[in-house]
Amino acid sequence: MSKLDEFGEKLFKNLEMVVIGKHSALELVVIGLLCQGHVLIEDVPGVGKTIMARTLARSLGCVFNRIQFTPDMLPSDVTGVSIFNQENRSFEFRPGPIFGQVVLADEINRATPKTQAALLEAMDERQVTVDGVTHPLPRPFIVLATQNPIEYEGTFPLPEAQLDRFLLRVRLGYPSMNDEIRVLEGQKLRHPIDAIEAVFSADEVLAAVAQVKNIYVAPVIQRYIVELTHRTRSSNDVYLGASPRGSLALFRGGQARAALLGREYVLPDDIKALAEPILGHRIIVNPAARLREVTAERIVQEILLATPVPGGSFAY
Repeated sequence: MSKLDEFGEKLFKNLEMVVIGKHSALELVVIGLLCQGHVLIEDVPGVGKTIMARTLARSLGCVFNRIQFTPDMLPSDVTGVSIFNQENRSFEFRPGPIFGQVVLADEINRATPKTQAALLEAMDERQVTVDGVTHPLPRPFIVLATQNPIEYEGTFPLPEAQLDRFLLRVRLGYPSMNDEIRVLEGQKLRHPIDAIEAVFSADEVLAAVAQVKNIYVAPVIQRYIVELTHRTRSSNDVYLGASPRGSLALFRGGQARAALLGREYVLPDDIKALAEPILGHRIIVNPAARLREVTAERIVQEILLATPVPGGSFAY
């Protein structure tokens, strides 16, 4: 695996055997994987959120765990619990479902804030602390969380601290008519995910993650990234703008996108393509702007139009 664009091409080919007509969404998920960042998939039921996560895990030969969040779930149901062993008179740690490599946090906003908070350390530090003992999580590690943006009854909105830990927010949307016909044809006899085999190992994924960090980001591109995030904080329509973690996410995401497209350097187009999925969920629109039906996505688009794009050479 010498070239990351070949890595992406092979992985996309495998994923698109199951997830049909969603290349742009798959690209964002793979960017999240290569950045070792987490992805929030926000869409209506039945458009393939769970299948996407399962297909990704199978394609990478990684351990897949699913956490179905409910209001009565406890933090220990996520992280694990220490149980007293009567034979050796000591406590033994039983790991929870967070100890996977591809973890699907299904309907994450149905869990209480206390249970949601159990994910914070795992998502940011790749470790879990239970009863004062720290347990490292396996690598690679990515959380794919889903939530339904339509039905809010019995849900708990994700706090800003948790939203900020998601590298990207992805929306799948409904398939086109032709793509939906292909879905029907593909599942006539059996589900296509049953035929999916691993095309990479966990070690190869970690090697790709390390290669992405070598993609060159010119100083003018770095300044462009920081200027975009700073403008989210100074907009009159914004109550809370993107944090420095948003700048770092754009930096890493730009590197991953450039690598998947076969480049060794980041272009402004990479940053512009990722600005909305990376910055949109980090922005809180103030109440007056919400009354005017101003959205975070619209604010990001206006900032992109108002911010001068750097020119010149962006290679080494």
